[in-house]
Amino acid sequence: MNLSDKKLNSTATTWHYGPLAVGLHWVIAILIIGLIGLGWYMMSVERQPGSGWLFDLHKSLGFTVFGLIVLRIVWRTTHPPEGLPDSVPAWQKKVSTAIHWLLYACMVVMPVTGYLGAVHQKTPPRFFGLDLPVWAAPDHDLAEQFFTIHSITVWVLAVLIGLHVLAGLKHLLIDRDRVFQRMWFVRVKDAS
Repeated sequence: MNLSDKKLNSTATTWHYGPLAVGLHWVIAILIIGLIGLGWYMMSVERQPGSGWLFDLHKSLGFTVFGLIVLRIVWRTTHPPEGLPDSVPAWQKKVSTAIHWLLYACMVVMPVTGYLGAVHQKTPPRFFGLDLPVWAAPDHDLAEQFFTIHSITVWVLAVLIGLHVLAGLKHLLIDRDRVFQRMWFVRVKDAS
């Protein structure tokens, strides 16, 4: 065991995300992956009769995720996590920080552009059956511009999620430095 392992072991009880951060991470992750899948599916059946409920569900879940993301950002800024262990090279720490901020940016841009596209359509957006206030006149071209940004952002988000998952798996399977485990509800004890 080297010095950084001892330091990591001595802070193992604090070097972990709290239950709220862990819960928000996994709920948001599951919902976003579901929304991406639902979004791609609903676009394939967009012109079929009866597909409108898929769009309403997508919008409702999108509003829900946006609220959770705002809560997550507030929590993260008021409860910053401890830094990565010294065994992680400086360049990987910088890349990790950049990817996390890009993930947050995409998670804000996605629902905002989806909402702005929806409010410029003929029918008002709905939140689980409740019509939301209409504050903009229908404008098909403007709605399509917002939906284009929404669509591009989903691809960027999908790539960032892939990189995030690969980095987590690298920490779990190759580095074995317990960075992966700090985002779980159960604290993993050190094998030594």
